[in-house]
Amino acid sequence: MLTKYNLLIALAMTNVIVILLLVFRVNLLDLLGSMYIWLRSKLAKINTAKTAERIKRKRIEKEKKNLLSRYNNLVENLIDDYNLPLTLEGFNSVLGFLLIVAVLFIFILIKNVILSFLVSVSLTVAGFTYFITKARHGESAKIDAIMDAEDLLCPLAREGVLVATKKVLESREQIDPMIRPYFMQFVDNCENHGYSFKRAMEILNRQLGPKFDSFAEKAVVFEYNERKGMADIFLDIVDENAALREINARKNRIFREMNREFVIKTALIFIFVLYSLTSSDLRKFMLATNLGRIINAMMIITVCLSFARCQALQRDITIKKEDI
Repeated sequence: MLTKYNLLIALAMTNVIVILLLVFRVNLLDLLGSMYIWLRSKLAKINTAKTAERIKRKRIEKEKKNLLSRYNNLVENLIDDYNLPLTLEGFNSVLGFLLIVAVLFIFILIKNVILSFLVSVSLTVAGFTYFITKARHGESAKIDAIMDAEDLLCPLAREGVLVATKKVLESREQIDPMIRPYFMQFVDNCENHGYSFKRAMEILNRQLGPKFDSFAEKAVVFEYNERKGMADIFLDIVDENAALREINARKNRIFREMNREFVIKTALIFIFVLYSLTSSDLRKFMLATNLGRIINAMMIITVCLSFARCQALQRDITIKKEDI
């Protein structure tokens, strides 16, 4: 009964499209364009309402720590890292559309709705994980650049942080181009825009992130309460950076080993797939039978989820200041 009902709906929609095209001479591209514009505006209106409701609820209610909140935080961080012109709700809409397209495409290959959905979800998780991993690597590179800059500024800070910053900026090679514009803006804010040292340092701290908190705090204290021998407070930062580099070096060796093992396991699966295509009987079994398609789908799901798990373990291992 359900199949007949769906068939009747499909036939009715087909008849409506045919009537529009033939009787009213509606151009197919214009029709599709109009449907796209209507759908986009409708979706944008819904997402805007959901975004406003989420922000209002977030201000009133304390956020609960669960799987959904973790996902929302990951998405919001991803949007910030890549400067995407999307809200959380807009990102979910795009992700949902891509997931539907993936399910339809994979269904054509494996002829199984449940497996198509599971494979599509696994590929989506793997892709999501990949971009999060790339953003994490970028953040690590930024932290390394900040530590290098701190190591240059701390020994010169006894002459004044602003003076030390100007001296370091005189050589283009000393501060990484990734963060150099922020220090140039700091000097410009102090000398040309009338900002107080504290305000300019707050802006620089916000641009560089939490890793710069200790230096920024000590710089403000030193600027307004300078006393003899007080510049030695900056030397603690150099020691902390040295310890943090040593810990990161050990951590990166562990991560490289984990990634190497994942690549080896994935390569073995890939070799098995290639081998299965060399034999006509095995190729027919893997590509044309239900059991073969299930095996192929499970291999894809295993690789994708293993990659996501491996990267999640690496992301969860963080080094805090009190651990140094």
